[in-house]
Amino acid sequence: MKQPLIVIFATVVLDAVGIGLVFPILPALLRDVTHADNVVSHIGIMTALYALMQFIFAPVLGSLSDRLGRRPVLLLSLAGATVNYLFLAFAPNLWMLLLGRAIAGLSSANISVATAYITDISPEDKRARRFGLFNAMFGIGFIVGPVLGGALGDHWLRLPFIAAAVLNACNLLLAFFVLPESRTPSREKIDLAALNPLRPLRWVFSVKGLLPITVIFFLFSATGEVYGTCWALWGNDSFRWNGLWIGLSLGTFGVCQTLAQMFLTGPAVSLLGERATILTGMAGACVALTVMAFATQGWMIFAIMPVFALGGLGAPALQSLATRQVDENQQGRFQGVLASVVSLASIICPLAFSSFYFLVRAQWPGAIWLAVIVAYAIMVPLVLGLRFAKPAVDPTM
Repeated sequence: MKQPLIVIFATVVLDAVGIGLVFPILPALLRDVTHADNVVSHIGIMTALYALMQFIFAPVLGSLSDRLGRRPVLLLSLAGATVNYLFLAFAPNLWMLLLGRAIAGLSSANISVATAYITDISPEDKRARRFGLFNAMFGIGFIVGPVLGGALGDHWLRLPFIAAAVLNACNLLLAFFVLPESRTPSREKIDLAALNPLRPLRWVFSVKGLLPITVIFFLFSATGEVYGTCWALWGNDSFRWNGLWIGLSLGTFGVCQTLAQMFLTGPAVSLLGERATILTGMAGACVALTVMAFATQGWMIFAIMPVFALGGLGAPALQSLATRQVDENQQGRFQGVLASVVSLASIICPLAFSSFYFLVRAQWPGAIWLAVIVAYAIMVPLVLGLRFAKPAVDPTM
């Protein structure tokens, strides 16, 4: 049991590394290939494109893993990521960077398969803890990714992509030799219509009890998108941070987030319950975001990080509850839907947040964080109104 979890967690880490390593270097990289000073819109487009591919392919990979098995889908996605990072390392112009980022989004859609794999091998009483570790691994990726991208990118803007290719190749080899299949693949013929990324969303509307949790997942993801879109620009505009300091600030956030999710998620859910844990995390994030909005010196951002990390406590509890909304045979499908919803937020929100940042950048860059607080405020009544149902049954079955 330990070896499969190691491979799955490594896959999650590398997905996060692939996302995070771009953050510190993206403004400089885009200025280098476009020869333009204002690249805010380009950042929004690249981030949204990555998410668009996740949106399209997360349910596809989830459904394929139900029918073909988790292992072959994971191996294929890891191989694709390895080749793609090498492609990005030598892409000379904007359209090739956009193509490479699109392929990266496709390969990282394996997060739905990784989530379904953990569900396959975990009894219900262990899922909250393992999903806490799952999110902690994503936090580790955010430690490694931005610091790696910032440090290596200060030497050569393309060097982080080569490092990511090597790391993915190592995980591909590890998965090939030690990762067993977690479930018996279905012998049913693959329904091509089921691979339509919008069809699973229609399924959510047809199954009682799934829509509220799905909406919460969307909003959680929406609040998270601003960091990847605006953090590097805000750090440079507010404190004149270079790539290394941007990477270190994101890495510090990753450390605090990982520790919180590894050691606080389980006790928080046991003590407070899922709903109160979600609200506690939101409150911690809002306190930190308020400090960031009005911060005048860079050390203040590092000081508030432990409080900021509390914002991640609600996601594992929400994931654990979500797994009980469908039966075991539909876990891959539903996890693909959730990953697709997360990606849908990642398509819309980078464009929205980058546009808002463009408006406030000259007068008050920190105002971007107040926009996130507004989003959290909208979520509060939705969380309070959640009614957690027993596992739902697909009415089409």
